[in-house]
Amino acid sequence: MQRFPENPLIRPEDVPPSRDGMQVVGTFNAGAFRLGGRVGLLVRVAERPVQEDRDTVVVPAFDTAHYPPGVERVRLRRDDPAWDFSDRRVVLARPGGPAPHHYLTSISHLRLAWSDDGRRFSLDGLETAIWPDHPRGRFGLEDPRVTEIDGLYHITCSAVGDGGICVVLLTTTDFRVLARHGAILPPENKDVCLFPARQGGDYVILHRPSGAWCKPGIWIAHSPDLVHWGAHRFLAGPRPGRWDGDRIGAGPPPIRTPRGWLVIYHGSGPQGYCLGAILLDIEDPGRVLARSDQPLAAPRADYERDGFFSDVIFCNGLAETGDGELWLYYGAADRVTAGGRLSVRDVLDTLA
Repeated sequence: MQRFPENPLIRPEDVPPSRDGMQVVGTFNAGAFRLGGRVGLLVRVAERPVQEDRDTVVVPAFDTAHYPPGVERVRLRRDDPAWDFSDRRVVLARPGGPAPHHYLTSISHLRLAWSDDGRRFSLDGLETAIWPDHPRGRFGLEDPRVTEIDGLYHITCSAVGDGGICVVLLTTTDFRVLARHGAILPPENKDVCLFPARQGGDYVILHRPSGAWCKPGIWIAHSPDLVHWGAHRFLAGPRPGRWDGDRIGAGPPPIRTPRGWLVIYHGSGPQGYCLGAILLDIEDPGRVLARSDQPLAAPRADYERDGFFSDVIFCNGLAETGDGELWLYYGAADRVTAGGRLSVRDVLDTLA
């Protein structure tokens, strides 16, 4: 991957907080699409309450009784034995303690950004922001993927609540008016991307269920109506001892190529979160034809190695240029949005 010289493209400093008393700590993991000759990004914006007392952690949660939702602020003392503060991303309720559930240290909503050249982006105001509208999204909406099918844009994203992480679906033609279709996959699941074409009349997704018995991997499923999903099959998993040995998940929507469906995916291992590629059969996308032996991109730039969560390249958005090149838009170190170029031919050559 050739990184854009303009990187990072969108930083937390570029986005004003949504309300008083909050600060933006992340602008990352954006879904990408084309509309009206422009490249659009649907950016995950993570916010947290301003922290004023080092002995107390203020954690946020959405109040979804109204839309847009309000924000609740809960104060937790660092010396309270009921809570585990060791992970800066979450506050965990200790087993057997009085706390009823965990908290995230930040909550996320989705914001639109637009570019005429794919490199320089300006953000919409809050009027087009996408917020959770149900308690299942009490801790926010995360990591959207955007797939266009026949002029209708399908947005899949993770909704985080007390009951876990589930996958919700929204559709739109203009990103101004949205239809919400609720949860399409129950907890624990995420990293869902929709194929841009039907297979035998069915919609097809890649998804990543999680459980206690195996490391997270990529599955495939089919649906006649985008709501009822079945025919679930395991597709690919982590490879122990390799660059993607800890966990993997699908990235942006698959790309149709002469050799098969090209899927960019993320994998974590000794180098952190890296990007690779999987090639699937055109007629039977549940069949893996080839897979990256080495990463297409690994964290090396300062903005990829140092951030809210270090050594992360996480891509769930891309734009095709029409000349065999892909523009990837990725979250770097769980803090900023960055971009890079990939040649489809070069990627396919690595899968030979």
